[in-house]
Order: sequence, then structure tokens, then C-alpha cells
Amino acid sequence: MSNIADIAKALVSPGKGILAADESAPTIEKRFKSIQVSSTEESRRNYRELLFRAAGLGQFISGVILFDETIRQRATDGTPLTELLQRQGIIPGIKVDAGTSPLALFPGDKITEGLDKLRNRFAEYSGLGAQFSKWRAVITIGDGIPSPYCLEANAHALARFAALSQEMGLVPIVEPEVLMDGPHTIERCEEVTATALAAVFQALTAHRVRFESMLLKPNMVVSGKECPRQAGPGEVAEATLRCLKRFVPAAVPGMVFLSGGMSDVDATKNLNAMNQLGGAPWELSFSFGRALQAPALRAWAGKAGNAAAAQQALLHRARCNQAARFGRYDHTIEQNG
Repeated sequence: MSNIADIAKALVSPGKGILAADESAPTIEKRFKSIQVSSTEESRRNYRELLFRAAGLGQFISGVILFDETIRQRATDGTPLTELLQRQGIIPGIKVDAGTSPLALFPGDKITEGLDKLRNRFAEYSGLGAQFSKWRAVITIGDGIPSPYCLEANAHALARFAALSQEMGLVPIVEPEVLMDGPHTIERCEEVTATALAAVFQALTAHRVRFESMLLKPNMVVSGKECPRQAGPGEVAEATLRCLKRFVPAAVPGMVFLSGGMSDVDATKNLNAMNQLGGAPWELSFSFGRALQAPALRAWAGKAGNAAAAQQALLHRARCNQAARFGRYDHTIEQNG
């Protein structure tokens, strides 16, 4: 593609979304433990290879976010995993942040690490086939948190990442995730999400980031997991779009929502409700990890003989989310694929 604005648009092509396969070593170990599989370099490679070989995945998936280990791996036949994706017309991307640490002197707040030597890492990842990148900030809702400084510090890191990514010719996916954890209401989630987005776009503007050549990976505005009243898809859609319209420039090509601890079906229902509501200036897409992979992981269970069943489970969820991209998802699609 001629420039990164074209790549950004391709990543949010109508009916398609992004598969987040960038789980860190501790996260994928936890997922593998749930199916009694040991997390080794080989088992991680085997699992991701079967996902990337799912025939027809490119009909639903525009890009895949890879982890540092994965972008360097080769399939059992020696083919680079990035090449398996490209054969299906899927764009390889890379997670570049180094995870979160406690924000010094701000109890409960977190900051994302990884800016040191990032320009050099971008050059290497570009050589390995990456065409886009992702950085995740983590915002926790609690008593007295997030602090204004937590929002400012994470917005600044996201903006520095995005500017470096664009400088090196990769589309940045900016992810300021307001976590679902806690008993907070949907109203509190909307308030914190709004404040976070305002800080992020102020920082992006200051860093001269080109909005046409980036994507936003926002959380949906939802009730906290422990909140007694759980908002339904219609309310989630209205709150999320209201919040985004107030703070996100129309020049950004698309929202690639994170699933953030929602069940696979709930994530799809909420995405569907947003696309049914309509009226947004951006493509309303997805960048799901667990919400796309969970059924495939259970079907695989670490056994090579289950690869086909796992691929079918992945394709089914991808097909459901494609329907949600058009606001056409319903129980018949869920039941029948």
C-alpha cells in the first residue's frame, strides 16, 4: 500500500476487524493453564499457527496484532508466521509496549513502559513484516483513581508512541483502556473514559500525530464487573458513541474496540448495537483477543487432532463479528454461523 493512511483504512475495511494475538507470556500461560496445556515456545507457536492457517480467515480479519516472540516465529514447515497471514491478505502488526508498572507515588495507578529505544525496535519490526503497531495504556477506576496525573502520563506515552510509529511508517493503534474491574456504574465509566480520551487527543495533537493515519482502540462504556446493575447492549452503545463523538476527531478512520473481559457473545452484541445505532463518523470495528479466541482455545485443548475444530470455532466468532460490523448479528447467526 502506498502510505500508512491507506493501511489504516484497510484495517477497518467494511465487515472486517483485527485479531489480537499479542498476549504476553504470563497472559498466554494463564490461558493455556485453563486447558491444561504447558506454555512453551513450541505450544504457543503451534496454537498461533493453527489460528493463522484457518482457511478463509481473511474474509473477516484485516490484521493480526503479534507479540515479539510470534513475529519472529516460523511455522512447522519453515514459513514465517507473518507470511501465513499475508497469504490470506491479512496485515501483520506488532504490540510494542512493555506492559504496565505501578505509577510511582500514585497508589493504584499504572503507567505503561517501553518507550526506550522504541525507534530502533520499530525499524526491526518493520523489517520483520509489521505494518502497524499497538500500545496499551491501563486506566483503573477506584477510590480516588485514576488521578489526573495518571491520565496525563499515559496520554503522553501513547502520543510519543504514536508519533514514533508514524515516523517509522507504521500505523499506530492507540489503546487507552479503562478497565471493567470494580463495582462502578456505567455513568462512572463514561466519565473516566471521557477524561482519558480528552487527555489522549490533546497529547496526540501536541505530538503532531496525523489522525488519518492512526486507529483508536477504545474500551466500550460499560458497567463495572461487580456493579449490581449491568447495562444492556443498547445502553452501552448509546453511552459509548456519545462519549466518542465528544472527543474523537472525525478524521480518525476507525474505532477498533477492545473486548476487555467481556464474554465473546456480549462483546459481539455490544458491537452490533453500536452499528445498529449508526451515525458515527468512523468505522465501528473490533480488535478482540479473548472474545475471538476463547472458543478456539477450548476446542484445541493442546491436541493437534483438534486443529480443524479450533479453526471452525475461530471462524464462527469472526463471522459473528462481521455480522455485528453491519448491525446484522442475531441469535440465528450465533447458533448456525
